[in-house]
Amino acid sequence: MGFAPNPIQSYQNVGYETDIRGSDPHRLVILLFEGALSALDRAELSLAAKNFQDKTNALTRAIEIILDGLSASLNMDDGGDVAANLKALYEYMASRLTHANFQNDLTAIQEVRGLLMEICEAWKQIAPQPSR
Repeated sequence: MGFAPNPIQSYQNVGYETDIRGSDPHRLVILLFEGALSALDRAELSLAAKNFQDKTNALTRAIEIILDGLSASLNMDDGGDVAANLKALYEYMASRLTHANFQNDLTAIQEVRGLLMEICEAWKQIAPQPSR
């Protein structure tokens, strides 16, 4: 799907406190998706509670995971159109979340959630099969 062979570095760059040693690259990308989705959950709850500082922190976290994790793990040399399209989509997501932050736009957060879930599900479908 056009991801770099070592998303471990991307995962570490976004500051997860989970022990990732020994995880396969495919699983690490799933963890990035899950982290971004979790941050969006926090943003939605914070927005509903009118806790704007927490909303901003959560959206900033989601943007970091999308740009510094998912987008940075793309293999632009070998990924072809798929990697280029994903990179553009990740940039669009970051833009929508920036808009959501400034405008308190729940619809934009939900739009990005839907996009992330769709890509995550596709990524899960192409999981490498264990060797027998």
